[in-house]
Amino acid sequence: MRGDLEWGSIPELVRSAARRYADVEAVVEGRTRISYAELGARVERSAAACVANGIEPGDRVAIWAPNTLDWITAALGAVSAGAVLVPLNTRFKGGEAADVLRRSGARLLFVTGTFLGTSYVASLRRAVAEGPGLEELEQVVVLSDDAPADFRTWKDFLASGDAVGEARVRARAEAVEGSWASDIVFTSGTTGRPKGAVITHAQTLRAYEVWSDLAGLRQGDRYLIVNPFFHTFGYKAGVIACLMRGATMIPQPVFNVGTALANIAAERVSVLPGPPTLHQSLLDHPARDTHDLSALRLVVTGAAVVPLRLVERLRGELGVETVLTAYGLSEASGIVTMCRRGDDPTVIASTSGRAIPGTEVRVEAPPGEPGEVLVRGFNVMHGYYEDAAATAEVVTRDGWLRTGDVGVLDGEGNLRITDRIKDMFIVGGFNAYPAEIEQMLGLHPDVADVAVIGVPDPRLGEAGKAFVVRRPGAVLTGDDLIAWARREMANFKVPRTVEFVGELPRNASGKVVKGELRGRS
Repeated sequence: MRGDLEWGSIPELVRSAARRYADVEAVVEGRTRISYAELGARVERSAAACVANGIEPGDRVAIWAPNTLDWITAALGAVSAGAVLVPLNTRFKGGEAADVLRRSGARLLFVTGTFLGTSYVASLRRAVAEGPGLEELEQVVVLSDDAPADFRTWKDFLASGDAVGEARVRARAEAVEGSWASDIVFTSGTTGRPKGAVITHAQTLRAYEVWSDLAGLRQGDRYLIVNPFFHTFGYKAGVIACLMRGATMIPQPVFNVGTALANIAAERVSVLPGPPTLHQSLLDHPARDTHDLSALRLVVTGAAVVPLRLVERLRGELGVETVLTAYGLSEASGIVTMCRRGDDPTVIASTSGRAIPGTEVRVEAPPGEPGEVLVRGFNVMHGYYEDAAATAEVVTRDGWLRTGDVGVLDGEGNLRITDRIKDMFIVGGFNAYPAEIEQMLGLHPDVADVAVIGVPDPRLGEAGKAFVVRRPGAVLTGDDLIAWARREMANFKVPRTVEFVGELPRNASGKVVKGELRGRS
């Protein structure tokens, strides 16, 4: 049965999982192990706190935190209260996070305390002090036992909902309809201006029922979720899919090869989706053979070209039964095409598979020739949040989504992505948008002009390279600019190399000719 028909809404999915898989282990986080029944109770308590603090259906609730049990509980609690989830990239700096909070009009923010040596609370405060305010943000809840006086701790927030009756929480959850927005995933286009793709409960449920079915996810699977929850691949192909199948979630906040290997062995992990770089690093780790990885049976990858050798090694060296590739983007609920179990390894390595059921994919070019990839179907977003003009640029009147990606379709309908119209490049699985990076680098006082391209990187797949025109008299070095950029933007956006030039190549209309820059690299 289709997921949107079976559950209707994400709150009903959570309640169904709590009943159907009551005694099954739902989440493992260090020494903490909770069942699906316990997870359901925690989510209800989180929802009660949202209700107690005035969150109404349709309100935006943001979360800026790494993969943890608290992320799952806070996010599902907000959605169960009828709120629209706005996940924030944990690699954002304070100003980037504040911008998305402002654009979405979030009323409540869940934020981690300190992560990877950075105080997110201090970063947010600094951004608000230095930039426009966040008038609509009424409350900040720190997902720890310690919070500044004007913020709340997670424990205090949860306790504030204890007076809300169970019947009231259930009524709120039951009122949520499939046509309501479930989340807004902010992405950046070629203009560099963040745009939020609005996806509904019904779209989410249908898409990830399909994903779970094609992948073969099942009860008893133990799923190491390394893909970040702020990304559709982590939240929906991870948390939502596990709720559907009764699989056990093992969230890992940071990808560290040693930790991943230890988790796979100790927890008998059977499912490990992630970008190709993740699987490559596992295979090449010198201590791999000291870990028992025999339970691993399902790998789903994408986000970059997948070498045939990688597919062969996963199957041959690790005995992984199913290796699949897929392609998606936030504007299409995170999933457009996917390989099928039983596909030839060459198909899996050289393509991203075929259109998922209920959708159409076409390429604006003759058969076998590259052209822009278009998709139409239930998975296409309802639009960019409060941005009709930007929506009209990418969604045609007859419902086709212009992906901005260039691809080729073979005779069986398998899609191979060959290039990106938008010049986006992928750094270790994270989408990096040159226009956004160029805007930020242009703020440096010694930068007169700048263009950014993606270049091959042996570790990350791709990385940014900046071509910079210095202001007259400036003595700026590449190291200086990279150090400055690390303070101003998420690490994956920071160019790894800088080349200084006298001027940038431009065409008659004044646009930078990036093809010429790529030819120099």
